[in-house]
Amino acid sequence: MSVTAAADPTFAVTNRLPEAALTALRGAGELRIDERSEAIPRLDLLALVEGADAVLTLLHDRVDEELLEAAGPRLRCVANVAVGYDNVDVAAAAARGIVVTNTPGVLDDATADLTMALILAATRRLVEGDRLIRAGRPWTWGMSFMLGSGLRGKLLGIVGLGGIGRRVAERARAFGMEIAYHSRHPAPDEIAAELEAERLPLEELLARADILSLHCPLTPETHHLIGEAALASMKPTAVLVNAARGPVVDERALAAALAAGEIAAAGLDVYEREPRVESALLELENVVLSPHLGSATVETRTAMAELAARNAISVLRGEGPLTPVPSQ
Repeated sequence: MSVTAAADPTFAVTNRLPEAALTALRGAGELRIDERSEAIPRLDLLALVEGADAVLTLLHDRVDEELLEAAGPRLRCVANVAVGYDNVDVAAAAARGIVVTNTPGVLDDATADLTMALILAATRRLVEGDRLIRAGRPWTWGMSFMLGSGLRGKLLGIVGLGGIGRRVAERARAFGMEIAYHSRHPAPDEIAAELEAERLPLEELLARADILSLHCPLTPETHHLIGEAALASMKPTAVLVNAARGPVVDERALAAALAAGEIAAAGLDVYEREPRVESALLELENVVLSPHLGSATVETRTAMAELAARNAISVLRGEGPLTPVPSQ
């Protein structure tokens, strides 16, 4: 752990962030940072936040009553370096007068790019082909060799047409796909018109989608939204992609559906119990697995960290948050 020269206020950072964000925080106060690249152990996390005025957290840092109590009465802001904030007990923070912020918008394009990569990899069997060649197995070009499926004219079903979902839809339109979506609230008329997107009940979207892409937040309502019943209602030729939050999908049910041919393939960037992955998924050829890379570009991670830093600084200066979580 490294600590800069003392100043007030104090910013506690739970993981190494891009230097631009750290420079901004150093210019605004004292900086405490845990330099490890992996998740900080719980006891170290509680010690790090003690007496801090603001805490910059990552998605694997659990911000609950215990942490808020450990931080103490000076804590005024939790700046989560993520668009999601299911790791933060927002109600508990609000009860203490603590502002919670996130980093929406800046990661939309990167996550949409990754989503399209998963769609292409799953539909064209790219990773399966890569494994075949690396294993040295014999192969030859043939009319029926490793056939996949095209995208033009297919229906992309999007669950959650927020910022990321819209960017995915824009990219899918360039591939000639049709768009339908399910969301708690209808998209603005101009967005729906631009994307030619039809809003459907979830049951109908599941039944009709050729590719189902998840971009909803993790809430009690969306936990295991895609489980045994949902998977059974999808087309046997359908592909499921999850770049939202792992627990939105029941991984065991998904593995069973893929093994039984209830759906054709899946592409996953997030998992129920990260970094663990359901062991049955690892045995299947028809699933593409990536290690939570949705926002993993230099430009995007830098923008996320800078936005979180600006949020924390703005709150402590009494200027209010730039991007408070929607529930506040």
